[in-house]
Amino acid sequence: MTAGWRNNLIRLDPYRAGEQPKSADVIKLNANENPYPPAPGVYAAVRGLECEGLRRYPSADGGGLRRALAAYHGLDEGEVFVGNGSDEILALAFRAFFNSGSPVLFPDVTYSFYPVWCRLFGIAYETRGLAEDFSARVDDYKGENGGVVLANPNAPTGVCLPDGGVERLMRRNGGASVVIIDEAYIDFGGVSSVGLVREFENLLVVQTFSKGRALAGMRLGMAFGSPALISVLEAVKNSFNSYPVDSVAEAAGIASIEDDAYFRARAGQVAATRDRVAGQMRGMGFRLTDSRANFLFAAHPDIDAEALKAHLGGRGILVRHFRLPGIERHLRISVGTDAEMDALLEGIREFMECFSAM
Repeated sequence: MTAGWRNNLIRLDPYRAGEQPKSADVIKLNANENPYPPAPGVYAAVRGLECEGLRRYPSADGGGLRRALAAYHGLDEGEVFVGNGSDEILALAFRAFFNSGSPVLFPDVTYSFYPVWCRLFGIAYETRGLAEDFSARVDDYKGENGGVVLANPNAPTGVCLPDGGVERLMRRNGGASVVIIDEAYIDFGGVSSVGLVREFENLLVVQTFSKGRALAGMRLGMAFGSPALISVLEAVKNSFNSYPVDSVAEAAGIASIEDDAYFRARAGQVAATRDRVAGQMRGMGFRLTDSRANFLFAAHPDIDAEALKAHLGGRGILVRHFRLPGIERHLRISVGTDAEMDALLEGIREFMECFSAM
């Protein structure tokens, strides 16, 4: 007898995160984590928490963290939303804003969670191709649609929209649908669109503490938009979980915001290492995008990316390879410390020497 209940189970092809090794004895360049620790004030803030207070629920709206972010960006609290990582915020935003029946638009090569959320929530979507240099063409998103989602810088390519691209997109959209700009990697060289949210009430800008602020383990994200968007986002959030940001994460986030000099110095350090290693890899014959993120996106015309990934893995160096049309010859390499990146370069040279000897 067939178990009929199985017919009612949802069938999904979920997002697959990068490998998370159990051993600490690896150089982990596959998840775009920050190679440096959080601001020193974060440690003090977390240590200073009274454990007795953890018996109570945290603030439902992010409380002090929301106020700190509003002050940092020169916004009102009603223009700020906080959540359990930018992934949660993006998922809530897809559910909150994409209900017209018209397809949501995003690039064919971008953050692979976008189509997962569309399938989960039953949202129609269409993709738009990237230019030869992996840049997004803003004019491809001006037609009728149920929403637009653009990662800036894009993932996994690291390429930013052209100067003024978001503003041009918003003017051509004309308020017809909600536009989400996913700025997970904005801290390493891009120009943020947060300053546009008061001009365009249908613009939502999403950021994270995971990358530039080195708090991936705390799961903190934030969004900026008009009060109309934020209030709907709050309503959807409260329909799933009223308390997504815990007290420890809130304290860590506030401390990180307060040490702006540390944050900017570390982000600049990562960007400098990225550019140094990119130059050296180009000298080895690799073709790289103009990444403004904390990772490199690289391909070599004569090297199989999967084989190079396997070789590096044998040396305890983890990088990311996507078996997707158009980018199957590329590796995405997170920027580590200078010492880690030097080990990466040594591993690549070793592979190329073996390759040339064959």
